Amino acid sequence: MTKPRLPAFDPADLAESNATSYPAAFRADNSKRWNRRLGDHVGLKNFGVNLTRIVPGAQSSARHAHSRQDEFIWVVSGEVVLETNEGQQTLRRGMCAGFPAGCGNAHRFVNKSAADVLLLVVGDRTPFDEIDYPDIDNHAQAGADGKYVFTRKDGTPHDA
Repeated sequence: MTKPRLPAFDPADLAESNATSYPAAFRADNSKRWNRRLGDHVGLKNFGVNLTRIVPGAQSSARHAHSRQDEFIWVVSGEVVLETNEGQQTLRRGMCAGFPAGCGNAHRFVNKSAADVLLLVVGDRTPFDEIDYPDIDNHAQAGADGKYVFTRKDGTPHDA
């Protein structure tokens, strides 16, 4: 019999992972950001909550925009550069950013500082979301199960 999880926990007790579902050609760019999947740990189904650590010189993801999912980010510690369609903005501890579904504002966070950055990232899990990546030849589409399938922008599959 497994012991039930308590609703309160210390995020430091969760393992960090730098796993990504990106196609192989784009994985290395995201290998220096680490997630603790806080929402998954307590069984959240409608939205995800991650504590993301970005080491100096690394990025959170490729610049992207969701068609159906909202995203909200709070800077827990450090200084990070937010890159969007409008340009760059430096965010410091306590600052926030949000991206409504379908806004088309492609974004990513880049750590140009000498210290780690911690972000609290919240996003919903609306099915059939599509993700546009304007800077790389990548497109993602989620099915009813929320799992993303990645293709090139012309719809052809990426090589393994």
